[in-house]
Amino acid sequence: MNQEAVARSRAKPLSSEKEEVTLNSPFTSKAPVVPETFPGIFWCPDLISTRDLGPQGVEAVLHLAELMKSRPSVFQRALAGKQMVMFFEKPSLRTRLTFEAGMTSLGGAAMFVDQTQGRLDARESLSDIAHNLERWVDVIVLRTFAQETIEGMARYASVPVINALSDLEHPCQALADYLTLQERYGDLRKITLAYVGDGNNVAHSLLLTSACLGSSIRIATPKGYEPNAKIVADAKKIAKQTGGRVEILTDAQAAVAGVDAVYTDAWASMGQEQESEQRARIFPPYQVNEALMAAAEPHAAFMHCLPAHRGEEVTNEVMDSENSIIFEQAENRLHAQKAILYLLLGGAVRLPVRSAHA
Repeated sequence: MNQEAVARSRAKPLSSEKEEVTLNSPFTSKAPVVPETFPGIFWCPDLISTRDLGPQGVEAVLHLAELMKSRPSVFQRALAGKQMVMFFEKPSLRTRLTFEAGMTSLGGAAMFVDQTQGRLDARESLSDIAHNLERWVDVIVLRTFAQETIEGMARYASVPVINALSDLEHPCQALADYLTLQERYGDLRKITLAYVGDGNNVAHSLLLTSACLGSSIRIATPKGYEPNAKIVADAKKIAKQTGGRVEILTDAQAAVAGVDAVYTDAWASMGQEQESEQRARIFPPYQVNEALMAAAEPHAAFMHCLPAHRGEEVTNEVMDSENSIIFEQAENRLHAQKAILYLLLGGAVRLPVRSAHA
């Protein structure tokens, strides 16, 4: 494959007519795995946005994550010999450890570069960094401030790039969240999730993931803190195809009324600390407390991507209630990310290294 062909293959997805194959494991020993269907060629070269996956890709991730969670031993050597590097501009507990544990449990190796003291491209260009990394590792995981940093790395590197959080999206989190909801409720088309608080990166990825799955979601934020208009438009467009439903509101009570799950996040995300006092005056009507949860269905789950500011966006009573599934969400980060790594790396032949002049 020449350099121009490589560039074209990464610039757009493969044909939507994808060959289906049975995943009945080259990794099985004596006990065969129940056959599961996955795309013969995974058409997504990177996970920069949930939009890269589309409905079929989201379904594939959740399906494989469920299988990996139930039968982890089958995949112990699935990524043997593969190397993953992580560059994090923001602090992390769940994201870092679940990626490291996930890659290791699949037989691969994980390396971490602490980038919290300076942006990734502060010392040298993204292009130069990418052309180095693609010669050493098989996958690059980035946790950054700017979405453009992740997009740039994907543009220059000939190996898969995964968005482990940016200011715009947090796709791995939302995939784990909907895996958790699927475990709890089964058919995601029959449930409604309400997200209340800031229209941030987590809200964006929940919108897109819900739409891909044909589920229903309501987002309630204060005026001026709505989710990104382009992402809302894209989610609604996808929902039209899948039968999902997207509602954008400002009334937290109306959003939560009769729903199956209530989700919130910190009022000020990393990098917005200077806005904390202002937001603390605006967001109290969006606090998830017992009164707000009472508007949801009695069985409604409480969800949070963590870390939480107890007593601010959520009370202790809700965080520690029987309906809280925050730690199930955290656990499922591991399984969702294992599925992402496998789909990006498991059956693929590594592309030729790009020229430094590409």
